[in-house]
Amino acid sequence: MKSYLALTIIADDVPGVVERIADVVMHSGGNWTESSMSRLAGKFAGILLVEVPSAHQAELTAALESLAGEGIKVTVEPAGESESEDPGEILTMSLMANDRIGIVEEITAILAGLKVNVEQLHTHCENAPMSAVALFRASARIHLPPGLHQDDLQASLEDLSGDIMVELDVPE
Repeated sequence: MKSYLALTIIADDVPGVVERIADVVMHSGGNWTESSMSRLAGKFAGILLVEVPSAHQAELTAALESLAGEGIKVTVEPAGESESEDPGEILTMSLMANDRIGIVEEITAILAGLKVNVEQLHTHCENAPMSAVALFRASARIHLPPGLHQDDLQASLEDLSGDIMVELDVPE
């Protein structure tokens, strides 16, 4: 029987962090199935899904947690094998606006209020071309609930402010 573990990782961004985690997973009989990892302000942060024989789950968990002595903090949570696909539409969302305090909360409050599930979210700020204005950019993979049309979602997001631009597309 197999178990699935969701891992979160944070460490100083130095060469070898990913290799160290991969080594522990492999030597415990685990299979690295999915991940998303980034460098953020000098830190390495990641999430990953590991499949492991149930008999080796405790061994893998202990080995991952022991990496704290090397400066790699790993949190291990049991996860399900896979999710059943709910009805509704999957979209990619691209959003750009002038950056301001609270913009992520404003956007996610609208999404939550409309029962939109955020499956992936990437955000960053950059300087606008030819000005010192900070621009906020977000890209996301979202799952609309049945009955919500993408035009209604787009209008709700664009009602936040006059400077926000939203594109919604069906992923390829």
